[in-house]
Amino acid sequence: NSRFERRLPPVQGNSLARTALATLFALIAFAANSILCRMALRAGSIDPASFTSIRFLAGAVTLCFVLLLSSRRLRLTGQWVSALVLNGYAVGFSFSYIHLTAGTGALLLFGAAQIIMIGAGFLAGERINKAIAAGWLVAIAGIVILTAPSVSSPPPLASAEMLAAGIFWGWFSLRGRGSKDPIAENAGIFVCALPIALLINVAPIANVVTTSNGIVLAVLSGSIASGLGYAAWYTALPKLKSITAANLQLAVPALAALGGAVLFREAITLRLLLSAAMVLGGVAVATATRAKQAVSRDA
Repeated sequence: NSRFERRLPPVQGNSLARTALATLFALIAFAANSILCRMALRAGSIDPASFTSIRFLAGAVTLCFVLLLSSRRLRLTGQWVSALVLNGYAVGFSFSYIHLTAGTGALLLFGAAQIIMIGAGFLAGERINKAIAAGWLVAIAGIVILTAPSVSSPPPLASAEMLAAGIFWGWFSLRGRGSKDPIAENAGIFVCALPIALLINVAPIANVVTTSNGIVLAVLSGSIASGLGYAAWYTALPKLKSITAANLQLAVPALAALGGAVLFREAITLRLLLSAAMVLGGVAVATATRAKQAVSRDA
């Protein structure tokens, strides 16, 4: 018994480390998705419908290949609802990024998503204390500073499309909390999502345009930032509360804004740096407090 008890802390530590690494990879992948999509669409290298279809195709192929290497089976049962939800997110995401900057788009996306996830957390009975609330409010204040109307406001239609994408993304994240095999389930979702996305390509709004550069960016978005990124997020979600997951996603707009500033030569202003510090700092406080609560309950 004493040997067994001595082995428990390393196992728990390894589990926490895996969750932390999966979460970190997923958040970086989410920010990369905004940057890759904006990079492809701002230059007209590809149209939004084709970007979405190629993104799903690349994600499906990547995840199925990972399953093949691990000798696991593809699961399609019950994935069609998630596939529809994922399409709702992806279509709004791609079409809005014709007009939105990387940082603004990510902010609208994850702002809407975190409202959905926090609302679900409250309805599920998750509790917050003053430290969690303060961290969340500081992060929200950072977002407000970043989008204060000192510059021209984003186009209303594009903003509405991205907010709708955020609602679908929050729903998709909540559906993934009960995932038992993230890679297999995400592979099934991507396979089911592909034929739905292809229907958009034949719609009048498609206006198909593809270049080699646009295809490469869509493949990177689908294979790494989406396929593996979603699998990592689904891996971490069962260990995260809805409120914690929502708080963590608040870091993505700051990461995307900084990436857009570097890659697209957007000015790195004092306001941007202050906002990033507030968002990341607020998320850190809220998440650390939630983690301490979890440890106290388990002790």
